[in-house]
Amino acid sequence: MITVAGIVDAVGAALLKVVVAAGAAEVRDVTLAELDEAPTGQSGDLVLGAGIATPDQAHAVIERCAAAAAAGLVLKPPLASHPDVTSSAADRDLTLVELQSHGSWTQLVWLLRGVIDRAVAPGSLETGETGVYDELFALADATAAIVDAPVTIEDAQYRVIAYSSRQDRTDPARVSTIVGRRVPGDVIAHFRSRGVFRKLAKGRQLVFVPQGPDGTLPRLVIPIRAGGELLGSIWAVVDGPVPDERLRDLQGTASVLALHLLRLRVQADVARRVSAERLKAALRAPAPMSREELGLPQGPWRVVALGAHGGTGEIVDNLALWESITRRHGWRQPLIADVGDVLLAVVVDRGELPGSWLWMERLIRDIAVHDPGLGAGSGGVAAELTDLPRSRAEAAELLALRGSARQHGSVLRFEDVWADVVVHRVVTAVPQPDLLVGGPLPTLVAHDRRHGTDYVATVAAWLEQQGNPNKAARQLHVHPNTLRHRMRRLAEIAHIDLESSRTRLALQIQLAALRPGS
Repeated sequence: MITVAGIVDAVGAALLKVVVAAGAAEVRDVTLAELDEAPTGQSGDLVLGAGIATPDQAHAVIERCAAAAAAGLVLKPPLASHPDVTSSAADRDLTLVELQSHGSWTQLVWLLRGVIDRAVAPGSLETGETGVYDELFALADATAAIVDAPVTIEDAQYRVIAYSSRQDRTDPARVSTIVGRRVPGDVIAHFRSRGVFRKLAKGRQLVFVPQGPDGTLPRLVIPIRAGGELLGSIWAVVDGPVPDERLRDLQGTASVLALHLLRLRVQADVARRVSAERLKAALRAPAPMSREELGLPQGPWRVVALGAHGGTGEIVDNLALWESITRRHGWRQPLIADVGDVLLAVVVDRGELPGSWLWMERLIRDIAVHDPGLGAGSGGVAAELTDLPRSRAEAAELLALRGSARQHGSVLRFEDVWADVVVHRVVTAVPQPDLLVGGPLPTLVAHDRRHGTDYVATVAAWLEQQGNPNKAARQLHVHPNTLRHRMRRLAEIAHIDLESSRTRLALQIQLAALRPGS
């Protein structure tokens, strides 16, 4: 973990200084500020205010940073020390950092990315590996020296995992790639039109890509393979074709990088398993672990249980697929684990950014349009870590109600269906024969079976509509006079005192036991 103050200390006072100190939020990533109305940053982001020119623009970005729970905002003078800007940041509890006037935003991106990447690199306590990331950055520098050009190293999903320190030759695509840790969509379209990704997927040959639109400089792309599997690639920003002797050296470097990427994959898998086991333990029972140890953002939280096609087995088997889906939709660190036969996600109960409950709800509804079998149940809010097991149990319980006659839809929230949960708990706690021990309902059930009548459904509708004959008739799709006739006839078959509130309550519990899930 590293804070804004820790980053400022690491970079040095010659380049950065804290103007407004507000808490010690963890910095997880660095991003560029947007001047439109879109959300600025995500929770834990250090936002760079390149392009912000006026106090009004700074104020708008500060508001959006605070709403997104960003870790801090970096501005250049004189904006960074403008009274209106500093008071705005202080009022919203947002750390404000000044980049010295001689500092370059491009230079700062590289410096910050290096500091953050090394701070979040997995440690030996969990993985037994401490130097993989440092070695990748060193190899990126070595590769840059061979090809005499800036270099990025990407994994098989084209996410940046290391890059060279030199930045003397750069373009907007390279800056966006390193800041966003992923190749921008328009740049991908350019490379795809040149057949780059097809060539990488099928062969071992180096690929030269000529200059592209919007100032995109030429690229030399070297696949990184182990056996027949593509593990990643090296991207070098070059002036033109590279001499053959350098190409041979680059292929040797790619072989070394393949070993490091394999090692990194194992390391990441171990780290994910450790994190998942900790999360499972915290969901099963209150655990003596801190929020940081569990990798949770600031609460409060909700636990969401995911189900598919009437059950949970299929979605549990596709844990990795679900993690991939959430990452693709912007959730950097999916907190997902399977407990028993239920797949669970922990989300924050605030805001609408990736990783929040509202974001997860929209994502599930969008996917359910194409896959109606997908659904979810959200437990109640967990204000403390010790509340997570309770929220987990409620979320799993809602999956049992989903799809019932009373509750349907892709997403259920505990607060919306608590009454059904209470009834469900009662009828599942007591065996059905013990609940149907007396009263008029067993008699009406027997009569319906023998004579094909619908007296049980009639009583259920009458109770559901609180004795309103017109509404009860509409529910049964009959005429109100037909409903009144049925009520008179069933009263002749079995004595039923519908004036008694206790009788009505007992009948509703019996009906729920008679029709589980209704």
